[in-house]
Amino acid sequence: MRVFRLPAVWRGMLWVALSGLVFTLLNTIVRNITLSLDPFQSQFLRYLFGVVAMLPLLWRQGLNAYRPVNLRGQFWRGAVHTAGLMLWFTALPHIGLADMTAIGFTGPIFIMIGAAWFLGEDMRADRWVAATIGFAGVLVVVAPKLTGQGGWYSLVMLASAPVFSASFLMTKTLTRYEKPGVIVLWQAISVTVLSLPLGLMNWSSPTAWQWLGFVTAGVLGSLGHYCLTRGFRVADISATQSLRFLDLIWASLMGWLVFSDVPSQTTLLGALVILASTVWIARREHRR
Repeated sequence: MRVFRLPAVWRGMLWVALSGLVFTLLNTIVRNITLSLDPFQSQFLRYLFGVVAMLPLLWRQGLNAYRPVNLRGQFWRGAVHTAGLMLWFTALPHIGLADMTAIGFTGPIFIMIGAAWFLGEDMRADRWVAATIGFAGVLVVVAPKLTGQGGWYSLVMLASAPVFSASFLMTKTLTRYEKPGVIVLWQAISVTVLSLPLGLMNWSSPTAWQWLGFVTAGVLGSLGHYCLTRGFRVADISATQSLRFLDLIWASLMGWLVFSDVPSQTTLLGALVILASTVWIARREHRR
């Protein structure tokens, strides 16, 4: 109950931090699947099972609880997110984890610029400082590991960052009049529908383990987007972006636990820098 009594910006930051942990688990599962299954089929099935994961809630609460105020806005947002996913899934099997992490962390910069231009959020200097310090921490970790072996796929992955940023900005706009659960459900529905044609082009039968992976990914994906939407609903989107850099810590921890990858000295140093920037901006936001 103490969590719910925290200031809104702190609650928003906690929701975003939790979403990063969930998405790290999701990305680990999905990347493993795409190494042996068509990326677009993986994209379709991941979001199809996202819809399936929400059916119990839909059954319990009824259709009216998930009826959107702006159906067109939901599908526009879904179309933009689908475009980003097409780029991301295309590059996913060909990009090393370090390169993918480095490229993905350009997203918060695009989001903060978009929040200032299109949402009119107050872009205070301390938010920019926190984002810059956090990004510097990421570079400390990934710079020694960058190989450039991804070739043009690195550019494809980079192109997905501003597209995803546009999707998240649209999500922030939708939270002004839509419930988080409604946004998550209709994103899953719209992306599933729009991904179906590409998913059928090179269809192959998934193995039993891959089906289990998609079921798990569907649950994690819906949960992650719900946490992210809750965070955007209660706080400025620009205030939460420094928390995105915590994803690197989750990814390093997962690598150690699952693959026995011992974090390097640069990983530990970068993690300390990221934590310092996160704690600093959280304290600054709390004082307001």
